[in-house]
Amino acid sequence: MGLQCGIVGLPNVGKSTLFNAISSGKAEAANYPFCTIDPNVGVVTVPDERLDSLEKLVSPQKVVPTIIEFVDIAGLVKGASQGQGLGNKFLANIREVDAIVHVIRCFEDENIVHVEGRVNPIFDKEIIDTELQLKDLESVDKKLQRIERAARSSGDAKAKAELEVLLQYKAALEAGQNARVVGLSPEEREAAIGELHLLTVKPVIYVANVDEASLPNGNQYSDKLKEVAAAEGAEVVIISAAIESQIAEMEDPEERQMFLGEYGLEESGLDKLIKASYRLLNLITYFTAGVKEVRAWTIQKGWKAPQAAGVIHSDFEKHFIRAQVIKLPDFEQYKTQAAVREAGKLSVEGKEYVVQDGDIMEFLHSA
Repeated sequence: MGLQCGIVGLPNVGKSTLFNAISSGKAEAANYPFCTIDPNVGVVTVPDERLDSLEKLVSPQKVVPTIIEFVDIAGLVKGASQGQGLGNKFLANIREVDAIVHVIRCFEDENIVHVEGRVNPIFDKEIIDTELQLKDLESVDKKLQRIERAARSSGDAKAKAELEVLLQYKAALEAGQNARVVGLSPEEREAAIGELHLLTVKPVIYVANVDEASLPNGNQYSDKLKEVAAAEGAEVVIISAAIESQIAEMEDPEERQMFLGEYGLEESGLDKLIKASYRLLNLITYFTAGVKEVRAWTIQKGWKAPQAAGVIHSDFEKHFIRAQVIKLPDFEQYKTQAAVREAGKLSVEGKEYVVQDGDIMEFLHSA
């Protein structure tokens, strides 16, 4: 399954610098608003040391990691919901992503213009939140007009239930809250607002873009951002986009690790962001391992074996019979599938098996 995260924020907060650092794309990084007009999409391989272990054990012809896409969406400004700047185009692009990565400036630099004239991460966050909320409110109001007429004229129970849900979203948005705070089941949410693709219902990660001196733990600005994010149950990832740019240019893993160590970092900002994205979207990874290919597959946590098989091919899910499952620690201990089987560590699972993160799986199907 594909995963796409949209990078948003005010102009000049370091979005495009970060995007250039974490992807193969080359978005223009310039010291003025709207230098990124069309969204840039970068495909990033997801680092996973378990693939290295499997490669050593299996010696496959190729190794295929899973991927994540980052979309660099040009900077929003106050009034974007009403079309200010290039607001309408950018807001439309955000609708297509699975999650939002909100980059917020947490550094001082008199050489980089701040569109609001000062560094204030909470104020910056609220600008973006407000613009997205206003756009969502516009979408909800339009649908409310249709549903209210249907509920009044026909007395349709379904329309009345939908109306009640829409009114909950309207109340939240008018109160300056994001749509994701409305506690509804996925089914209720899909029925009422599925086709609206509300922007603030999407899960969000906040990236505190700090200066080099503030690594690894952040500064007064990122601390304030953490407090606000914690109140809404969101995660803050501390990154220095400038440092990430330097890391991205290093091809030697040892050189990169030494560089990270100089700043007290155990992993790059990209690695932290990817892990946070997986947690945010409740994703896990399972593996297939054969001499032709060792491959990582991304699925939702809680999926059963047939659903997991379906990400390889829809026929695998439709004609699923059973799955053979090996745990990576057992494979690492016994070295071969035959030895794992002989030790009684290979399990045969049916349709109700819930796939676990790190499972090595082989599917039997009738297709």
